Amino acid sequence: MTTPFDAPSPAGAPADRDANPQYVLPLLVRLERTDPPGRTDALETSARAVLTLLADPRVTEPDGEWAERVGAWEDARIRKVVRRARGGEWRRAGELPGITVTGATAEVRVFVPVPLDGWPKELAKLQVSGTELEETGEPALPAPGVPVLWLNPELEMSAGKTMAQTGHAAQLAWWRLDDAQRKEWAGSGFELAVRTATPAAWAELTAGGLPLVQDAGFTEIAPGSCTVVADHPALR
Repeated sequence: MTTPFDAPSPAGAPADRDANPQYVLPLLVRLERTDPPGRTDALETSARAVLTLLADPRVTEPDGEWAERVGAWEDARIRKVVRRARGGEWRRAGELPGITVTGATAEVRVFVPVPLDGWPKELAKLQVSGTELEETGEPALPAPGVPVLWLNPELEMSAGKTMAQTGHAAQLAWWRLDDAQRKEWAGSGFELAVRTATPAAWAELTAGGLPLVQDAGFTEIAPGSCTVVADHPALR
């Protein structure tokens, strides 16, 4: 199933999603001058951060303090923006409502969705473009049974853009799972891997009915570009 990057929630949304108030999910990666995170670890941590937010009781409970804001975000266009911060910027941003998720080398904080034109000043001034990261080592083969978010081998995207894409792929997989499957994934700490597919594998993956991110094309790549396939064992 091909699902656009700005897809409605699975429960259904008004046909004209642009008519609804527009929100964005901010993601913030900690990028200090020394010891920056590895690229793949940042991509995986971003995806786990999105899942952690979606599974949080403050979102899932009907009277959860974040439920209304997340619901409004899902009823419009599903936008995610990744910014970077260090030092005092990171500490000040950490005072805003959200969750920090830590990987092997990366720290990513996901925030409660904010109005598209109403970013908090602590986040609005942070840089969004040009987030580039290097690998800290050759990524190992994913362990059997681990969900894999497969990147399109023919696209080049900044680390920040790709973090948004892996976050969205994880969200599409989450929407397709039932409650028991979600609970099992959460129990593993949202274990997952991000890898780049081979061209041959990509052709098979995109034809296999798995959740597929199709980008709206607001930044970096052409509208309609297919960026990530979410290969969760429960969806095969």
